[in-house]
Amino acid sequence: MSIGLPDLQPMCLGPDSSGALLTAAEFDAAEFEEGWRYELIHGVLVVSPAALRKERDPNEELGHWLRNYQEGHPRGAALDATFYEETVISPTERRRADRVIYAGLGRPPREAETPSIVVEFVSAGKRNLIRDYEEKRDEYLALGVREYWIIDRFARRLTVYRQTSTSSVKLVVGEGDVYTTPLLPGFELPLDRLLGRADLWA
Repeated sequence: MSIGLPDLQPMCLGPDSSGALLTAAEFDAAEFEEGWRYELIHGVLVVSPAALRKERDPNEELGHWLRNYQEGHPRGAALDATFYEETVISPTERRRADRVIYAGLGRPPREAETPSIVVEFVSAGKRNLIRDYEEKRDEYLALGVREYWIIDRFARRLTVYRQTSTSSVKLVVGEGDVYTTPLLPGFELPLDRLLGRADLWA
């Protein structure tokens, strides 16, 4: 008779659970109270409020542009899938990304597969700046994300970290400029229009 490890019983987690120490397996098996964002960072559960309209609206607009590119552009097949509010999985961390983009696979992405592009819309506060510009950058690039986009409505710029075979390259796109990426040939991101969606809710 073989004796295995007992199955993990799912925990019910909510905003009051923030700061709890969890393993990745415990996080993955948990049930979460809706209306909050949950991340596992260095073994600690971090619970954040849902994104504001000034972040959700430009995120939805970006998703709309990506879908239009996928369905209507001659090279739109380069885009395999895009999802908002997606958890990016590493061996120990669970980061909640504002948007992920899969490109160049030629098939639907597998569950927990590393995205080609991760997009974050910066929230107010110094802590959020450090998280988006430094912590997430390092984690995403180490995981194999090929481009990391930071859309900053406060600084009015898009910062892109593009992974090469030997290092990462930083690109800064200013308001009024249009960003293009070799991962999505023919796709254009006009930054001023995206920032304009956030300005509607200022």
